[in-house]
Amino acid sequence: MFPVTASLCSTLLFVGVVVFVSADQKSITAESGQNVTLTCRAPNNKIIVVEWSRADLETEYVLLYRDDQFVPDDQHPSFKNRVDLQDRQMKDGDVSLILKNVTINDVGSYECRVKTGNNRRKRANLSGDPISIIYLSVVDPPGQTGGSAGVIVGVIIGLIVAAVFLVAAGFLIYRHIKNRKLI
Repeated sequence: MFPVTASLCSTLLFVGVVVFVSADQKSITAESGQNVTLTCRAPNNKIIVVEWSRADLETEYVLLYRDDQFVPDDQHPSFKNRVDLQDRQMKDGDVSLILKNVTINDVGSYECRVKTGNNRRKRANLSGDPISIIYLSVVDPPGQTGGSAGVIVGVIIGLIVAAVFLVAAGFLIYRHIKNRKLI
């Protein structure tokens, strides 16, 4: 029964990964230490607020831009002095985010939201659907060993140990069943 369970779990894991990467979502891979631009284009109306967020940050922003200035309130500390808009005038609706000196901690799904029109509010309330979702992956530069290589080696060693354990357990069960038939 265990092989069936393992097969089912690996199938569900594979399906889960396939479902996670949807057709609407862009993916970008950057090397650690690089600057990366996450593209987002809004309707060419009067843009009042630009919000870049990441779901795992909960209530903190990656970037909030309102009234022609950055709003540092509720910005996640890891993004302070590391983010900018590609074009602060937002010509042609370009509200792309520049993320400087990316690290493995920057991996995740980034969402871009905008508010257009003339209604200015004290607080941004951009709870609607994002106009752009970008999944950012960060890898170590070639020739550099880092945390991700260590994780891969750890996973491989863990899988080998698990396989040896399963073979040993299977052998012991087989011997036990064979010995019971002899009695």
